[in-house]
This record gives sequence, C-alpha cells and structure tokens, in this order.
Amino acid sequence: MLRSMTAFARQEQSSAWGTMIWEVRSVNHRYLETSIRLPEALRGLEPLARERIAATLSRGKVEGTLKLQTSGATLTAITLNQSLVERLLEVAAELEHMMGPGTGLRLVDVLRWPGAVSEAEPNLDEMKLALLGGLDTALAELVATREREGERTAELIRQRCLAMREQVKQVRVRRPEVLARWREKLLSRLAEIPIDADPARLEQELVLIAQRLDVDEELSRLDAHLDEIEAVLGRTEPVGRRLDFLMQELNREANTLSSKSADADTTRSAIELKVLIEQVREQIQNIE
Repeated sequence: MLRSMTAFARQEQSSAWGTMIWEVRSVNHRYLETSIRLPEALRGLEPLARERIAATLSRGKVEGTLKLQTSGATLTAITLNQSLVERLLEVAAELEHMMGPGTGLRLVDVLRWPGAVSEAEPNLDEMKLALLGGLDTALAELVATREREGERTAELIRQRCLAMREQVKQVRVRRPEVLARWREKLLSRLAEIPIDADPARLEQELVLIAQRLDVDEELSRLDAHLDEIEAVLGRTEPVGRRLDFLMQELNREANTLSSKSADADTTRSAIELKVLIEQVREQIQNIE
C-alpha cells in the first residue's frame, strides 16, 4: 500500500498529572529527517521518541511536538525540610521573645530560607509509558492518514498508466500502416528518377529503413515498465524510490519512440506519453 509523506496527527490524553498533547506532522523528503520538541524536564525522552518514529516511518521530514498542561500535580515535587523549619521557628521565637512582638518570621521568609524547601527532579519512569504510548497512537494516526492519501495517489497513478497503455496500443496498431506509407513514398520517389533501380538493392534499403523506424522493442519495454508499476503499487513496503526509477525508464523509452517517429500521430502519442509520465512523476515525489 502506498503511503504519502504529507500528513498531520494530533493525540490528546489526560491523566492524574495533567494533559498530554502530541502533534506530529510530516512532509516529503528524500530521507527520514526527525525533529523532536519536548518540555525541558522531559528532554531525556528524545532518543526514545526518535526510535519510535524511525521504527514506524522510513522517509519524510517529521516534526514531533509534545505539550504538557499540568493541573494539580506538577512535573516537579516540592519537599519541605521539616526539621530545618522547626528549628528555624524555634530560633525565631527566641529572638521575638528577646526583641519584642512583631519581629518574627513571615511565611515567605521561611520559604526563601536556604534548604527549607527543595524541588525533586521529575520521575520520568512514571510518565514514560504514557508519553511514549501517546506518541505511538499519534504515529498510528499519522500512518493511517498517509495511507489514505497514498491510496488516492495510487488511483491517480493507475489512471495515468491506463492512458499510457492506450497510447502504446495506438502506436502499435498504426505501425503496419506507417511502414506501408513509407514504402509507397520511397517507391514513388524512385519512380521519378530516370534510372533503373536494382530490385535487390531497393529491397535492402527498404529493410534498413524499416529497422530504423522499428519501435516494437520500445513499445514492449513500455508495456513491461507499466506492468512493473502495477505490481509495485501492490507492495506493502515503501516504493517511492522504485517508482521514481521506473518513471525515468518510461521517459527514456518515450524519448526513443519520439526520435524514431515517422508520422505525426506517433509523435503526438510520444508527447502524450511524456506528459502523462511527468504527471505521475510529480505525484510520486510525495510517496514514501
């Protein structure tokens, strides 16, 4: 199944520590290029997030952003140094007794006292499964979107391949008529020359002209490449690069067909083939 490289997914989940929002977007790129944006306290998850993306996608420029909206619980826990605060209050009470009322410590003074309170580092292990699970869900949604877009692209490619087959068929049907017209044209010109032509030599020249105008091999290769495209469209692995190579081969055969063309209809068919090939090439630039 074809996958587009352009897609967007958003996954939101709520838990006891807050709301997690993953946003993942991707655009076409020659290789896989990943950019991860995480809250500073969760930078340690970046290698794991990159591994998840690399295991799911093979091409595209991917940007993943994690947003956390905390409520109630926070990423860091505040711990009170109870023994220090109790001793601090005892000293403050003694000083107040000595200096008089109104000279005691205020709450803000206690909180600002060095060592009275401390912030613990976030425990990433508790959130890692939930955060990475949310990323997996977002990636699954992204892949589903890429596959839906890829299926639409595959249908467009199939339609243009059918149009190419029709052009190849028309050229093949016209070949006997084209060669017959060239034979008559050559014989007519020879009849105007006031000398006798050697029949054997004339037949040899006709054979050489027919060989130069023969495009059966090109038509057969065009059919073979179109068959291969149809087979590739049914594969499950990424096929963007293979399709791009097949477009190059189709274009090469169309150019050869144009150079060997001996009539206006064949030339028009060759041009139409190149137009269709270019349309498909534009589509597959966005295929993984």
